[in-house]
Amino acid sequence: MPPLFISPTCSPELNAEAYDFLALALRAFVNTWWTKITRYDKELLPEITIVLTTVLRTFETRLLTTDFSLFMFSVAPALITQHYRDYRHAASKVSTSYAMGGAVPLPHLFHQLQPHVAVSPEGKIDEEYFRQAFDHVLKSCLSPQDYAPEAERYIIREIILKVLVKDVIPRVTQPWFIQKIFLDLLGPSLDAESDKSANVLPPSHTHHAHFSFHSLLVFFLSAVQSISGMGLALVQAYRQTLSTIKLVNHSARPKVNQRRASEPWRKARPAPISPTRSARSISPPSSSYASAASSTLSLHADIPPPKPQRPPSHYAREPLIMISELLTMHERFASSTVMHTLCMICAATTPFMDRLLTHLLYTRVLCASSILFVLRLSKRTLFPNGYPGPPPIDPTPEEQIIIHQQLLRRLREQVPAFLAPVLLGSSPERTVEEIISPLDDAACNAHLAVFIMDALLLSIFPEMGVEGSAGNADMDVAERSDDDGKDWTPGMSRTTSTMTP
Repeated sequence: MPPLFISPTCSPELNAEAYDFLALALRAFVNTWWTKITRYDKELLPEITIVLTTVLRTFETRLLTTDFSLFMFSVAPALITQHYRDYRHAASKVSTSYAMGGAVPLPHLFHQLQPHVAVSPEGKIDEEYFRQAFDHVLKSCLSPQDYAPEAERYIIREIILKVLVKDVIPRVTQPWFIQKIFLDLLGPSLDAESDKSANVLPPSHTHHAHFSFHSLLVFFLSAVQSISGMGLALVQAYRQTLSTIKLVNHSARPKVNQRRASEPWRKARPAPISPTRSARSISPPSSSYASAASSTLSLHADIPPPKPQRPPSHYAREPLIMISELLTMHERFASSTVMHTLCMICAATTPFMDRLLTHLLYTRVLCASSILFVLRLSKRTLFPNGYPGPPPIDPTPEEQIIIHQQLLRRLREQVPAFLAPVLLGSSPERTVEEIISPLDDAACNAHLAVFIMDALLLSIFPEMGVEGSAGNADMDVAERSDDDGKDWTPGMSRTTSTMTP
């Protein structure tokens, strides 16, 4: 089998895991119903594999030419901050005359602050919205010959729609699921670790030992060992900091901009290919990345190349604002002073902070090892024994309360005791509760998930927003000319739409 991805830096392990995951998915979601139709046609699964390979290669090219720093450090934190503000604003109106004395529920009040055509006030997602969005993604990733057959496009589109819209989003927006993810990220509790260490100690350690020269010598040597260990840790941290600073300062500013400047498809639009195709096979990737990207993107000459945007400065601004909103630091003088000090320090070191955050994003988060780990974890979760496992059972209301209480305790443990009065105020329990409460409603969380998915699609496929605006303007021109035949300009739009596809 040829490599599934066209990037020369892709490891063979990632290709093998991707092929394995693709084979398991086709056997689970396609072969089960196709064998009931016919047992003799063996061409459907190879054809779908070829189509998915084309989609993955073009999608990979899109990902490699997208700068995710803007999305991770500006767009996503801004959406989370706005979600918290609107939720708290809507919650303050629940028992007032704005809610007709409590007759209007909280999700409806929140929907008035964040209306979206793809989600209802009750949190139900419109499948047709994402069906059109995924159809545009397939149009951008498939060749005209693969995009033309409606049945082929329908199968792939509905598989993606079912996995994301019907299975993933309704589950990840549940409050208990979000709280469980936070608990897994925070790790075990300190009390549990101390209990384990206490149980491991031998019985002789639990008794009070009398004073002797031997105990004094042991105490002295233990203190020397602790001090030397602390010194070695400080030296190692100092060396690691210097190494990171050198890597950040000597690294090329964003590699994405260099790739965009070297891409031939951004200089001139390639000529369309012939509609006839002699053989359908997966061609091995070329030696250079640029030639592979150009050969893959030459299949989509009808897509205008997105204009490269200049990355904004001060990537640390929106994450700091998000942290301030999560901890309600603007309501207390001490925490507000700390946040303003951090903002001034980050503003004074903006160029270095931008390079540092971009370096950490592409070396720690969006790296090959992280992608391989996520792919293996997804395969073990979805196909534990090679086949789809039984649907997980949702926790009972009592178990959800336990998860909620555990998360409150773990968040409280993360803040040191000497910093708790400054960061959390005089009532740390109430502050920690306010961190979780804006995520306690699944209908409101659905709005946040839809906005984040819209922003992610527009980051990877920026022409979706451009084509949507142009399509609305052309439609308004046609409607206006049909009504009265008077002169009219596209800037005088009478309708607005948030449906970017």
